[in-house]
Amino acid sequence: MISFLDLKKINLKYQEEIENKLLEVFRSGWYLLGNELKNFEADLSDYIGSKYALGVANGLDALRLIFRAYIELGIMKPGDEVIVPANTYIASILALSDNGLLPVLVEPEINTYNIDISKIEEKITSKTKAILIVHLQGRIIFSEKLKRIAEKHQLKIVEDNAQAIGAEWNNIKSGNLGDAAGFSFYPGKNLGALGDAGAVTTSNKELFETIRALGNYGSNQKYVNIYKGLNSRLDEIQAAVLDIKLKYIHEENDARREIAKRFIKEISNPKIILPENPSNEKEHVWHVFVIRTENRDDLQTYLAEKGIHTIIHYPIPPHHQEAYKEMNMLSFPISEKIHREVLSLPISSVLRDEEIDTIIKALNEY
Repeated sequence: MISFLDLKKINLKYQEEIENKLLEVFRSGWYLLGNELKNFEADLSDYIGSKYALGVANGLDALRLIFRAYIELGIMKPGDEVIVPANTYIASILALSDNGLLPVLVEPEINTYNIDISKIEEKITSKTKAILIVHLQGRIIFSEKLKRIAEKHQLKIVEDNAQAIGAEWNNIKSGNLGDAAGFSFYPGKNLGALGDAGAVTTSNKELFETIRALGNYGSNQKYVNIYKGLNSRLDEIQAAVLDIKLKYIHEENDARREIAKRFIKEISNPKIILPENPSNEKEHVWHVFVIRTENRDDLQTYLAEKGIHTIIHYPIPPHHQEAYKEMNMLSFPISEKIHREVLSLPISSVLRDEEIDTIIKALNEY
């Protein structure tokens, strides 16, 4: 069986470094808000190019805290609107509704699966305060046009960078393109922890300090609470593991790019629509390699019979989820088509050449 993602094998590549560091943290007796977190935050901000990085409990909290901080700073208020792609993972939208903000969905571009920037401006109203861009599947989404739209309407650009760490636009890394960015280090991500983990990056000191306090019970000084905050902190063990793996993220992403090149070059079945490879390969880190076909469920069954494990990212669009009944009557035909047809193939730095051959052969024979 070719597993979709062999996390054990990926982490064993760094076994000695990780095990030594875990033992060091265990013996230190300091497990929260210590040197491992400080080191990772410094290294992450240096890698991304932002002035500040802040470890939090998970990727959803990263986004929740960004928008909560904007509310505390008086830049946004409950009832304000935020532009968000219609085909994103639901966490992007949960972060908004959790803060009383209203998600305004915009269709994606069918070839990139990212938000269609040309359709953003028509959705902006007097209540719009931000654009939440999602670098979906590992492909960066940004443009000068997007910047002009944000400047014209005085909107914040917040990045959901859960899937695209290491991607670049004009030599600027994702996570440093907008006003703030949320990261997820869920184990299956290109940079994955050994549990839940996340981070925020920004170059705005006031925003950073507000988020820091909000994620620590609303406290900027022990037992002094200036906000009704949350408990969302990145522990020393996860910070230590992430700091080790951050050193190798370039290699991890490059390995995925090489596999993606082979898939795009060698899969030639007319029934299968391949993802678009950007002209600048730095714009994509291939968190997932997503194909489309009209007979998605049939193809998934066929591949399973061939011993190839695949996943659907994502079967139900956010506006059709029971959690968002108020959106259920909305129509987003491009997003709905994508959700009906997508299938994610195995892709990782530990996928062997013979496994890649097997996947390509199976798809070409379908």
